[in-house]
Amino acid sequence: MAYNITLIPGDGTGPEVVAAARRVLEATGVAFRWEEVNIGGSVPEEYGTPLPGFVLDSIRKNRIALKGPVTTPVGSGFRSVNVALRKELDLYACLRPCKSYVGVPGLYTGVDIVVVRENIEDLYAGIEFEKDTAEAMRLIALIQETRQPEVRLDSGFSIKAISEMRSERIVRYAFDYARARNRRKVTAVHKANIMKFSDGLFLSAAKKVAAGYPDIEFEDRIVDNMAMQLVRSPQQFDVVVAPNLYGDIISDLCAGLVGGLGLAPGANLNEEIAVFEPVHGSAPKYAGRNRVNPMAMMLTGVMMLRHLGEVGAADRLEQAIADVITEGKYVTYDMLPGVVSDRAVGTSQVADAVIERLEAGDAR
Repeated sequence: MAYNITLIPGDGTGPEVVAAARRVLEATGVAFRWEEVNIGGSVPEEYGTPLPGFVLDSIRKNRIALKGPVTTPVGSGFRSVNVALRKELDLYACLRPCKSYVGVPGLYTGVDIVVVRENIEDLYAGIEFEKDTAEAMRLIALIQETRQPEVRLDSGFSIKAISEMRSERIVRYAFDYARARNRRKVTAVHKANIMKFSDGLFLSAAKKVAAGYPDIEFEDRIVDNMAMQLVRSPQQFDVVVAPNLYGDIISDLCAGLVGGLGLAPGANLNEEIAVFEPVHGSAPKYAGRNRVNPMAMMLTGVMMLRHLGEVGAADRLEQAIADVITEGKYVTYDMLPGVVSDRAVGTSQVADAVIERLEAGDAR
């Protein structure tokens, strides 16, 4: 049986890492029918929008997508297509595993953390009011009427909204994930000591849900303390659940603990649809240079295989990637100490090495 997969190359270095991941996935022997569509910076010229409706239709039909990184303009231009995609499909759960592999230069070993990030609300919901607009002035007037702390008239606003339903939903997802994979602990991250009506609500919801999972340890951490504890002793954490903004930041921090974004896979999903994409961005300055690390995209493919129930193929592919990392001979510049980075290989050569390892393993 062949799996129907929506394939989204993305932009920048996206097409290169997606091509590498596609090759290694096909080398596992699992059959795929790829339906290629695209979103992002090059799409509006042809379709008038960075997120055409037919892309959403393809994902809804196939229910599985493998997506490369997409550039988001900084400070101007269109809003994040990644955020829009998650909201349109209600992909409320973002999974970002961070795992140590032998041979990766770094300060830590034995790290195996899965960050579960709420994807729909919080400051990423896009509820914003630009400085000097009528809407911003009305909001300032409301703040003054309700005797809140003074806000300057030249302020812009991004609204942080945390709901009880979505908080309970993401925390329940984290506990179900932990239970299904024999994980021992869930840590909820918040700033409830300061933001009592938003993060306080998230923490309250987390405690309520945790009571229904007596077999799994639960704890909560204030986000600044969490950052410090991750740097001091990351091995103490297992599954981490957080609102949208904290989850985004913490998952990058965790990626840094295990070697960087080049080893950070990810998925955005709900009960019916899953879009698999790496954590890293599109790195447009490296586009077309056959230089960037494709392993995050490949490990994202491993996650997709497990989601499809192809556990044996997933294990073989992850082991092949791990073997290439341990050998250290066919890796990109970011996986090597600076003094030996001149022997780094390119994106496509990493894929070649992983495929060779897969084939050697199958031969055994």
